[in-house]
Amino acid sequence: MSRKRFIAVAGNIGAGKTELVSFLCKKYQVKPFFEPNDTNPYLEDFYGDMKGFAFKSQIYFLTHKFRLHRELEKEPGTVLQDRTIYEDAEIFARNLFHTKAIDSRDWKTYSELYETVSRALAPPDLMIYLRCPVKTLKERIRGRGRAMEQDIPTAYLKRLNDLYEDWFSRYDLSPVITLPTDRLDYLSDLVDRIEVFKQIEKYL
Repeated sequence: MSRKRFIAVAGNIGAGKTELVSFLCKKYQVKPFFEPNDTNPYLEDFYGDMKGFAFKSQIYFLTHKFRLHRELEKEPGTVLQDRTIYEDAEIFARNLFHTKAIDSRDWKTYSELYETVSRALAPPDLMIYLRCPVKTLKERIRGRGRAMEQDIPTAYLKRLNDLYEDWFSRYDLSPVITLPTDRLDYLSDLVDRIEVFKQIEKYL
């Protein structure tokens, strides 16, 4: 790669983000940045009381994703991010507002903060959207066996998928590559892998 690039990978829970990030980092020798799930002190409380802790939890994610984004901007080489600050707001926080876990007053505060923060950030040079049907998401979530994810309702995954589709119909900050990860097997199928490389390398 002749100059630094910022590549972002977006997609629902179980869409295959971590696998693709790891795969591309090995292929192109780039540095990965992962979302700070494990450090969120509100997360356990949030799962027990969504309405009580949704706003606090999302403010934490927004703050730390902002910090992470600023760190990756300072990296001298090409970087790859697993889930962006944009998804925090456009998908997960918006879903909590739609389901009334975040009320209108807190949503207004959150939205104003997000708009201010996002304007201060350099957008990705390329966004890779992993599109995946709910049935496949459920199978993958079940297969990887993370205890916290096993009881995620089907309706929740469908709402997130709908929000992803809506967001990408409006997204215009960078070029987008959409990969149907229920049909593409770039980890073990050479033909699929070459196709993915060809699409990505147009932007590198």
